[in-house]
Amino acid sequence: MGLYTVFADWARRHGVEAAVDRFSDSLSEPTIEKFRRQFESDRAKVQAGGPPIITAGSDDWYSGPGESDRYWLALKDQFKKENWPDDRISSVDHSSSTVVAHTPRPDRSTWDSKGLVVGYVQSGKTTNFTAVIAKMADVRYRLVIVLSGIHNGLRRQTQVRLDQYLKDLNPDRWMTLTGEARDFVEQTHEASAALSDEKTVLAVVKKNAAVLDKLIKWLDTTNSRKALASAPVLIIDDEADQASVATGRINPLIRKLLSLMPRCTYVGYTATPFANVFVDPTQDDLYPKSFILNLPRPDGYFGPEKIFGRNAVEQEAADEQGPPDGYDMVRRVEEEDVHLLRPGSKESADGFTPTMIDELRDAVRWFWLATAARRARGDSGHSTMLIHTSVKIAVHESYRAPLRLLQRQATEGLDSGRPDVLDEWRNLWEKESSKVPAGDFGRTQNTFEDVQPHLRDAIDDTRIVLDNYRSQDRLDYSEPSVVAIAVGGNTLSRGLTLEGLVVSFFVRGATAYDTLLQMGRWFGYRTGYEDLPRIWMTPSLESAFRHLATVEHEMRDDIDRYQRENLTPSQVAVRIRTHPALRITAKMGAAQPAFISYAGRRLQTRYFNHLDNDWLDLNRQAAENLVQEAVRHGQVEDLGGARLIRDVPVSLVKTFLSRYQVHKDSPDLEPTLMIKYIDQQLTSDPPSLAMWSVAVVVGDGDDATLGGMGIKYAVRSRMIGAKDGPADIKTLMSKQDRALDLGLTTAEARAKSEIELVALRNQHPVLRDRGLVVLYLIDPTSEPVKSQDSEDAVPRRTALNAAQAVVGLGITFPGDVRTKSIQATHVAVDLTDVESENVDEALGIDTEDVA
Repeated sequence: MGLYTVFADWARRHGVEAAVDRFSDSLSEPTIEKFRRQFESDRAKVQAGGPPIITAGSDDWYSGPGESDRYWLALKDQFKKENWPDDRISSVDHSSSTVVAHTPRPDRSTWDSKGLVVGYVQSGKTTNFTAVIAKMADVRYRLVIVLSGIHNGLRRQTQVRLDQYLKDLNPDRWMTLTGEARDFVEQTHEASAALSDEKTVLAVVKKNAAVLDKLIKWLDTTNSRKALASAPVLIIDDEADQASVATGRINPLIRKLLSLMPRCTYVGYTATPFANVFVDPTQDDLYPKSFILNLPRPDGYFGPEKIFGRNAVEQEAADEQGPPDGYDMVRRVEEEDVHLLRPGSKESADGFTPTMIDELRDAVRWFWLATAARRARGDSGHSTMLIHTSVKIAVHESYRAPLRLLQRQATEGLDSGRPDVLDEWRNLWEKESSKVPAGDFGRTQNTFEDVQPHLRDAIDDTRIVLDNYRSQDRLDYSEPSVVAIAVGGNTLSRGLTLEGLVVSFFVRGATAYDTLLQMGRWFGYRTGYEDLPRIWMTPSLESAFRHLATVEHEMRDDIDRYQRENLTPSQVAVRIRTHPALRITAKMGAAQPAFISYAGRRLQTRYFNHLDNDWLDLNRQAAENLVQEAVRHGQVEDLGGARLIRDVPVSLVKTFLSRYQVHKDSPDLEPTLMIKYIDQQLTSDPPSLAMWSVAVVVGDGDDATLGGMGIKYAVRSRMIGAKDGPADIKTLMSKQDRALDLGLTTAEARAKSEIELVALRNQHPVLRDRGLVVLYLIDPTSEPVKSQDSEDAVPRRTALNAAQAVVGLGITFPGDVRTKSIQATHVAVDLTDVESENVDEALGIDTEDVA
């Protein structure tokens, strides 16, 4: 294998044909052919079975790490020493090799490669790019620059990780230009000298204008440019959607940095790629023109779906298992109490004193109980609580005294030995510990008697840490068994890992979904205490996270599907930016997609203002009018499970949509957008959607009428939630309902996949240009079916108990989002309204000591 290792190393760097030529004089023809086949087999393994990747084509040069590779093998050995499971190491190995394999072969004279790796919040993106760096260094990359967020905390954390897993494992092979306490500063030696050394040069720099200016100045000299002409460079952009995209200061500096390097591979990493995919791929910018890769969701990872659940998306039928509902980990903080926790937008933060409302007290006390439970389980790892109510530093400071008082009261109460005090702790433990079954994670739940002996120490060990860009007392996990309540803002909201995060109290105001997702520090791994995490937040934030889980799921699913269809990143740009649900994701100022496509989509109402009689009445009237007018113009068929009206003019559908009110938590169903889309299709060449079908579902409830049509009520109970909040019925529309006008029986429709049903409509000579509106008259009481919940389970549903009958809407559009040609103009994107404790810092203005 020694000779093959030499052959494979040459083939990776220069191509397999070059390797054959290189060794043809020293090796026999059978041996050469054997090595060639082995190399091609290794190369195929890298490409096969890995994470989905959309690519514009690559050199197909990388056969995976070889036996002579120093950096990756040292890193792999370190993972083994840390007792990483074999399957986790294998996953990191395979996914990082897939990234490397889609970069240019490093013997090219010049290249400009830009890729994007989409991971999950707190899921191991840093581990992946550490492995990529190691493998790129093994194929002779000379300079590695890691752009690590906009805050010192994340840059420092990244530096420590890379020092630990790269530099310290091969100290004689790395030259580091930055350190744990030092960002990039003016160097005493020229870049040309560093690049001519045998060592690999590493710099971990903040996305700060002053820092980037210094780095560019160091590299932009005559000698340095000459050295860069022959030096492969890897730039890792961590949190690639933050500051890098469409900002007035940082984006031009990153592009200038790239322009200095004729042989440069740029790879962005993010969990929220919304802003990245809105970049115009036709411009000289950071659009991932070379590849977009979806990292697999790791086993044991807690993401948005596991906590908040999500809506059903296409391909998921209502009568199948459907999407997850999420564990019962979220606790409500009422909207009217938020002013007690942070000042209003027009109020001064100076002098503000927070009110320790019951929910906040419970959150802190549960943190101590959960920490004690972990200690009872033999887990002495770090344990953290996050309190995030405001970006204002004065508000952070205002929490110090109340939290210390609560800590003192807790210890005094336990020391008193009073039975009523112990009963309060016991009741909270028993109430909360019963909500999430420990058995789901393969363990037996602790009793309060198990937890109590560790409770006093958990409280005593707790540090109150105020972590913001001005504070000196930052979160520090260098000591063992840290127990901390961290109060902070943006320095805690992106990239930074909060070790052992158990409890989050989160009432921060934010509207951008990518901002919200990045603030979800509670996402990640909770091995050994999966049943204990809890989050306190407002109903509106919970709803936003739930919708975001749906958007994220669909976007990742689209990337997987586009990969299977062999689309290029440039083709994907058009598809993604016309997705109706993505228009409300990235915080992009006034920028919105210029065109929204509903082609091939099935949408349905999920949320209802079930206690608002006027709202319900207006929707009932809109539905009554549509059915009455449709009957006058169209042809009625009795399908048994529905009444179908064919040949309904589009004017009636548009009138109905303009009158029907959709709950604000269903932005992809916004009537004005659907009407705009319909109008565009009416004037397209050839035109479509001039005629529609309207179906009224016959349910399983009592007799009812809609528009003079005799039917039965549909029964849709609601998910348990806030009494005064919207009713969430989860799934309204069965998959087979999109086929009500296709002439299939219910059984035939149910047996087909969603894709097959879409194809049937698009192949039909008439229906390929017609949409379908499906109306559901929902029984106002709608008791849940008792068999849905086992006797020993916590009930997930309750009666709808609406003020009157509820009209649900399902709508299906013809066409296919995968194949329909969409002409759209890219929008300008402006991210200069980044929410931050300090806007200047967020945009890279040098307001702090960057050294």
